[in-house]
Parts: sequence; C-alpha cells; structure tokens
Amino acid sequence: MALTTEQRVHRAAVKLFAAKGFHGTGIRDLAQAAGISSASLYHYMGTKEDLLVGIMRECLDRLLLAARQTLDTMDEPADPADALSALVTLHVMAHAAQPDETRVVDNEVSALSRPARRWIVGLRDEYEDIWATTIAKGVAAGVFDAPEPAVTRLALLEMCTGVARWYSPRGPLPLDRLAARYAQLALRMLGSPSPPGGKAAERAREVAAQVWRIRP
Repeated sequence: MALTTEQRVHRAAVKLFAAKGFHGTGIRDLAQAAGISSASLYHYMGTKEDLLVGIMRECLDRLLLAARQTLDTMDEPADPADALSALVTLHVMAHAAQPDETRVVDNEVSALSRPARRWIVGLRDEYEDIWATTIAKGVAAGVFDAPEPAVTRLALLEMCTGVARWYSPRGPLPLDRLAARYAQLALRMLGSPSPPGGKAAERAREVAAQVWRIRP
C-alpha cells in the first residue's frame, strides 16, 4: 500500500533527524526526502518542531503501552526478576526494531522548546518510573543488590539503548535471543539468582512483536 504524503513526511523526518539532527535538517531537506515541494510541505507537517514532538510522543507512547501491557498481565505479587527481564526484553526489541525513532528520542530532547520539552520529558519519566519501581521492589525483596538504584536504572537503560547503534537483523543472533541475553546480563548486574525468562519475558516478546510489528 502506498504511503500518504503525511506518512512520507513523517518517515523522511525520522531518517533525517536521526542522521543529521533536528537543527541540521532543513525544510528543503525534508521536502526533497518526502518528494514534495518546500512550499507545500507545511500543509502536511505544521512546524518542524511539531514533527519532532510527534515522533518522540509516538515512540514513548509505544514504550509505555508495551511496558504496561506486559506487567499488567503478571500474577501478583509479581516477581521483580521476571518483571525486569520483561522490561529489558521490551527495551532491547524496541530499540532494535526502531533504531532511528529511538535515536531521535534519545538525542534530540535538547532541541525542543521549553513547553514541548517538559511534556516529552514527562513521558520519558513515566517510562523510567516503571523501571525504578521494579528495581526498588527487587531491592526491598532482597532479590536485587543495588546500593544506588538510580545509577543502576540509568546504567541498564543505557546498556539496552545501545542496541540501536549496532544491531542488524542480518547478524548471527536472532532478536529474541539477543533480548534474552541482555535480560541475563541485567539480572547478573543486579546480583539476582533468578534465571531470566519465564512467562513475563515471553509475554514481553509477544507484545513487542505486536507493537513494533517484529517478525519472528
């Protein structure tokens, strides 16, 4: 099915913002990549910042949706190790499936105006709070060893986010196995005796496949 003009503009913006940055991308660049004239571009995008905010909001909304859908299906009380395995699985698969979108979210927040930045950072904080709560529950239960939980959260997120910079579907390791390996590394970092995987991680793979249209 052919893309609409709005979809072509959105796709062009994702590619260009990821490659050249928001400030390095001009209106002419966007129009040329989308296959339309510069004069008609504003009929399909609003402002350039509107495009950036839309890309970031969509990416963060998907991460939040996937995390909540996965964790909400876990039996209570949820095993913190299972929950963290699920979060790592989702994060790795999302960044592998949408490297350009996630790169824009991770790198271009500073390009936003103050009101837009406050909104986007609020979404990002909502997502990171899910990780923070999971780690805190693990520490309280004696499952995780994390003397500095905030540093641990940031280190884990940075480790998983890095997949976007190097992962290729043509590589030797299938994405589901890569995500499982990262979950194992995360639990080892936290000193957890629990093996990664379980129903939560399996559910995370199912949700990721649906949300990001990942083929097995």
